[in-house]
Amino acid sequence: MRGMRTTAFRITVLAVLVLVWEVATWLADSAFFPPPSTIVTRMHAMWFSGPFTTLFLTDAAIGDILPSLGRMGLGFAGGALAGVVLGLALGLSSQVYDYLDGVLQFLRAIPPPALVTVFLVLFGFGLRMQLAFIMFSIVWPVLLNTADGARSVEPLHLQTSQVFRLSRAERLLRVVLPSALPKMFAGLRLALSLSLIVMVFSELLPGTTNGIGFQLTSAYATFDLPAMWAGIVLLGVLGYLLNEVFLVVERRVLAWHHAAQHVVI
Repeated sequence: MRGMRTTAFRITVLAVLVLVWEVATWLADSAFFPPPSTIVTRMHAMWFSGPFTTLFLTDAAIGDILPSLGRMGLGFAGGALAGVVLGLALGLSSQVYDYLDGVLQFLRAIPPPALVTVFLVLFGFGLRMQLAFIMFSIVWPVLLNTADGARSVEPLHLQTSQVFRLSRAERLLRVVLPSALPKMFAGLRLALSLSLIVMVFSELLPGTTNGIGFQLTSAYATFDLPAMWAGIVLLGVLGYLLNEVFLVVERRVLAWHHAAQHVVI
């Protein structure tokens, strides 16, 4: 019942906000701010009015949305894997972590857009640059959160694993990794939203021929404001849906952790 009430409240708030947006745009009567009804109609015509055989996706949706999701998925997977592996390696060695902490904090503080020129020189225009740019941008929250989680393992757990003479691999899989999972998922969730942002930014650069970011650039260049707003709303919807899917996975993987937090000692 509590979940149903929460869902109903969220839907009500969203409906009210959309209604206020609709009324405000109609009263303002500005060409720069079309009403939500116009935006939704344009989204349907552009992307979701295709045949049943393609799940109602149009050629434009297949040519723009799917490539963007593919770039985002590959970049997120590569950056997440690198962040987890390097984070565990750093977290297991206090000395290495202390030596490299300053360097990692320095690299994390650099805004990814400031390094676009470097990536263009190294990889040129195209898919390789976009994937490298996404991976570099999202690796830091995963790496630092994973390293912090690996460093925060209870000493008693490590001592117990030594008493039972577990190997390094067994200690990593059975003690360190489960203890680091909560913070690791916190970094992955942040990286997921960040990957959507940098994916769009990478598609705004020259040399891109498709994608949501490319569609936004084309709509802006032709002063097609409903199409531009349709792309912005689509990004918000995709971000929300991806976050909800991630939360479902997180709740399943960390069910034991959430249950332990509710245990009354």
